[in-house]
Amino acid sequence: MPFKDILLQLSSYPNASPASAIEQGVAIAALLQGNVTALTYEFDIEVPGTIVPFGFFNIGGIIDAERNKSAANAKSGLDAFAAMATKRGVVHDQMLELCTTARIPGAVIEHARLRDLTIIPVEDPVGFQQYIAECVIFGSGRPVIVVPAKPRRNSQALDAVGIAWDFSRPAARAIADAMPILQAAKTVRAVTVTNEKNIETRRSGVDLARHLALHGVTLILDEEDAKGRSIGHTLEDYADKHGLDLLVMGAYGHWRMRDFFLGGATKSVVAKPKLPIFLSH
Repeated sequence: MPFKDILLQLSSYPNASPASAIEQGVAIAALLQGNVTALTYEFDIEVPGTIVPFGFFNIGGIIDAERNKSAANAKSGLDAFAAMATKRGVVHDQMLELCTTARIPGAVIEHARLRDLTIIPVEDPVGFQQYIAECVIFGSGRPVIVVPAKPRRNSQALDAVGIAWDFSRPAARAIADAMPILQAAKTVRAVTVTNEKNIETRRSGVDLARHLALHGVTLILDEEDAKGRSIGHTLEDYADKHGLDLLVMGAYGHWRMRDFFLGGATKSVVAKPKLPIFLSH
């Protein structure tokens, strides 16, 4: 299914999504030839009763200042998005909502469930955007592309795409969801990390290549020895070595009462993505 309806979630508080992240999100939407909607929030805080001064601190003034900061960031982000989307000729829309911080992840999930794909910029060091990304990955039922807020290289293509392949259900789901991207890519590589965990299967990479060939995708099969590295770091090194524009992988973990049990590779790439990561659960 083509990605006709894309959501780009932007941060306005405590930090604004940088222009480089917005540009990357718009570029991906343009490459996928989809309509893209930017979603952001003005920070709200629920304060019971009347606020009274506390010592030297003007609590009401501090709250108003933070609200104004969020509103300014939201406007700036949406203005930048509209200018970039217009420049690229991308059909676009935008949504601005007033929401407390605690309610933002659930609100993004609801919007994401009614989209083909959600793009979420995340920052380094780890912050609130990572938590939102985890919520949407496990709660929306739709694929997510996590993009670094400050990309390592200025690649705005999806020509070279990698697949993290371990014969698992999440990996199979991610491949199915990413099929339009795989079909449009010039080079598709599947990498299986060895000497890191036991992979129990009677199938081989050749079976995956056969399946993708029927969808018009020519696959290059690779194995990468972990050599003591984690799967996440091994995949990052592999992506760097082959100049990948995007990595497709299954998201491991569970979502129970908003407590996350993330697989090691999922936690690593969501926390600090080095390139756009396409994730499905």
